Amino acid sequence: LVISGLTADARIVINRARVECQSHRLTVEDPVTVEYITRYIASLKQRYTQSNGRRPFGISALIVGFDFDGTPRLYQTDPSGTYHAWKANAIGRGAKSVREFLEKNYTDEAIETDDLTIKLVIKALLEVVQSGGKNIELAVMRREQPLKV
Repeated sequence: LVISGLTADARIVINRARVECQSHRLTVEDPVTVEYITRYIASLKQRYTQSNGRRPFGISALIVGFDFDGTPRLYQTDPSGTYHAWKANAIGRGAKSVREFLEKNYTDEAIETDDLTIKLVIKALLEVVQSGGKNIELAVMRREQPLKV
């Protein structure tokens, strides 16, 4: 889960999502799917846009994970409560430039290996980072393996 926006709002959404994941696991005895928790977060955000006395959550979120069959999934939720599936995406400052770069350069061949994927991501980030890449951190996520930073 990656959040861009108001930190206080992010904490509330993350805590509610965490409780929903735990509740689902206790009830169903299976972990949630990536789409399930995305729909939960999106519906939570959407309810806050229609409630009296509440303001919408000021955050966008990228939710990443693997389905039970090992298929990687990436979803984005907006402050309005809508969500979309993506192959690659970015949120936050400079997201538009990164998305334009990915639209031009993303291919299935460009992400065949971890090294090729990391190169593509670094090139995309260098489009918007002013520090020349000195402060870039990347994490590689694999199914049933620890996160590699």
